[in-house]
Amino acid sequence: MPGMDDMSFARSVIYICEHTSRGALGLCLNKPLPMSLLDLLSQRGLPLKRDDLRELPLCWGGPVQTERGFMLHPKRTGAEEAEAGSDAIQDDAPPTSQDDDAWPYASSLSTADGLQITTSKDILEALSYVGGPTQIFAALGYCAWEKGQLEQELGQNSWLTVPAEHSLIFDMPLELRYEGAMRLLGVSEASLSAQAGHA
Repeated sequence: MPGMDDMSFARSVIYICEHTSRGALGLCLNKPLPMSLLDLLSQRGLPLKRDDLRELPLCWGGPVQTERGFMLHPKRTGAEEAEAGSDAIQDDAPPTSQDDDAWPYASSLSTADGLQITTSKDILEALSYVGGPTQIFAALGYCAWEKGQLEQELGQNSWLTVPAEHSLIFDMPLELRYEGAMRLLGVSEASLSAQAGHA
């Protein structure tokens, strides 16, 4: 909401990856860091052979574990399933997801709307060597809320909620994502007030 006191989260778009009775986990989608996926791979001694990812920005995913990478991507398509059998990097570890169309990375979490968030190094190796998902959002760090905390913040009118739209995550330029999320809600920032009314 306009008037968010915490400047780290002002004008943030957060994708909630998991929300249970224990709390919530999400990734901030629109705060670029001064580095790219190419830089991240270079730091880990990996080449980048996928030309489509050379300019992919790395984002600040949130204030928790900012040294750790989080890759958000769709579950694989039939074409990617066939290609996975011939990837240069093979991983014998079973997928952590029970879904047949999940990517078989060592550490992945499936979201409710058909995406996966992967934190294991094997996804970097796959992306490095021309494999992996065709769409990817890369971040360092994540957002976390303790049990009941997000619900309390929603009750205090700190956040607006809207169903996730994959095109906003993977296709829309970072600088347009806040306005894009507002449009999904059917409002503009100018029409919202940071003040609560009382009758």
